[in-house]
Amino acid sequence: MDFDLQWLLIGLPVAFVLGWLASRLDLRQLKRDRRDAPRAYFEGLNLLLNEQQDKAIDAFIEAVQHDPDTTELHFALGNLFRRRGEFERAVRVHQHLLSRGDLKLPERDRAQHALAQDFAKAGLFDRAEAAWRALLDTPYDTEARLALLSLYERSRDWPHAVEVAAELQRRGSGSFATRIAHYHCERALEADTAGQPDVADAALADARNAAPEAPRPLLIAGQRALQAGHPQDAMAAWTALRERSAALFALVADAHAQAAQACGQEAAARAAITSAYEREPRLELLQALDRLDAAPSSERLLTHLHQNPSLGAAAAVLALDSTRWHDDTRMQLHAAVQRAARPLQRYRCAACGFEAHHYFWQCPGCQGWDTYPPRLLEQQ
Repeated sequence: MDFDLQWLLIGLPVAFVLGWLASRLDLRQLKRDRRDAPRAYFEGLNLLLNEQQDKAIDAFIEAVQHDPDTTELHFALGNLFRRRGEFERAVRVHQHLLSRGDLKLPERDRAQHALAQDFAKAGLFDRAEAAWRALLDTPYDTEARLALLSLYERSRDWPHAVEVAAELQRRGSGSFATRIAHYHCERALEADTAGQPDVADAALADARNAAPEAPRPLLIAGQRALQAGHPQDAMAAWTALRERSAALFALVADAHAQAAQACGQEAAARAAITSAYEREPRLELLQALDRLDAAPSSERLLTHLHQNPSLGAAAAVLALDSTRWHDDTRMQLHAAVQRAARPLQRYRCAACGFEAHHYFWQCPGCQGWDTYPPRLLEQQ
């Protein structure tokens, strides 16, 4: 009994000392880890500010290894990977965050948002769509719906685009009426291509209901009517288009003249095109008038060149017999060509794209030396 008690009296102090030493060692290790993690973090931040992304990533990886529970380091690392185009690594970082059961809801939404950006930047649109949809009815709801709208536009998924745009408008994110009208117009064009005229008619009706003042449904309606052999209906649609936008009417002015010839309404078409030209002097409108007159009007064209010098007008005048020119036509041609060539008479930096009328040995934009090719843009 005395022997056992003696060993007990000796063992207790020894165990206490060993425990104390172990705790001190663990404490030192913990302090060292905590000291190393901020050092690596600040080192990475400094490297990032100095645009040394490779070294910054290495520093952030070291910091994450020291403290894997630090979400901010994960976000910084994932964003760096995405900016560098290393999308797979960025996805892994953000998916690791989402797999953590202790992640709070705001941080989880933030990680989901970052993951959606990773997929979108990588061109994985199906995964990006699923990631953005997971953010609906969260603080990122509006941004997610706008991103989905962009995805649907890019993939030409017009029914889903209509649905998302209508919901954004309902939630007070602005007016999407004109965009919705464009989506329905695209649906109409696809239906016509597929040989579904009834579907195209319904889509155009939806476009007009979505945005009654939108000009594109009228333009398409006129084109479809002319193709279907109803020139009077085409003229009626394009007359309404001209009242809303003379500039857009110029796109179908020649077809308007053809429709007028088909139904014997040349006089009405001539008056409409002349009225549009007075509001929007365009060369296309003059060409439509030439179709109605069955012969080009050199006087009209020369007057247009004088009042609206452009390269297209100059090319049209050059096609005329020079005996029809006015005394100052040659000078007007020179002025029109010079005006059109002016944007091309510049030097462009091969490094940053900075353009200048004078040749520089050192680019004023990026400060690079010998970055300007010694040739004007029109000579490249």
